Amino acid sequence: MLQDLPGDICDRIGDDLQLVELPAGKVLHEASAQQSTMYFPREGIVSLMYALENGDTSEVAMIGNEGVVGIGLVANNRTLPVRAVVQAGGEALALRADIAQREFQRGGAFQAILLRYMQALLTQTALTGVCNRHHTVDRQLSRWLLLVNDRIGSTEIKMTQEQIAHLLGVRREGITEAARRLQDDGCIRYSRGLIQVLERDCLLARACECYVGIRTEYDRLLGPAGEG
Repeated sequence: MLQDLPGDICDRIGDDLQLVELPAGKVLHEASAQQSTMYFPREGIVSLMYALENGDTSEVAMIGNEGVVGIGLVANNRTLPVRAVVQAGGEALALRADIAQREFQRGGAFQAILLRYMQALLTQTALTGVCNRHHTVDRQLSRWLLLVNDRIGSTEIKMTQEQIAHLLGVRREGITEAARRLQDDGCIRYSRGLIQVLERDCLLARACECYVGIRTEYDRLLGPAGEG
């Protein structure tokens, strides 16, 4: 996201950007906790997780190098009802909330790109909710694998079936069965802790329209994403 900003904006905020490591499992912020930093991932994936009163959780959106964690800070909204957890490790550029707010209030390209990203993230959140309610686990898994593949730029996804079940809010056995069917069809190959995307078109054929809706809106608002 930041690489497309004009030079004058980069000059103003450049000294305030801090390169930080985001190891897998790191919690960037807890639900309803005060936030003070925005993170612009350069690589990896951050999941926004919502927890129910009974402890069940599911991913409501994922953020990669196309986006930013803590987008609400530019509107002085310092708390969110979701937990931000690093699922695939990497690096990010961290920016203090007050610096981001100041630049956002100037208008211009920084404000415009963050507003476009807000709309894209809203689309992802809405369609994820629809998908989890109405579509089979096979289709949910295909949609999720494609979104991850878009963001990490690799055909290899290092994540266990238990982690994926936790993110999708389904039983682990459901993920195991869905992954087996996708492997039998030649879409993926999986072993413990590793899924390799073999045929992206195969996943596209098995995913629901939710993936296309999300991808189309991201491409429209933020420019075409890379494919692993």
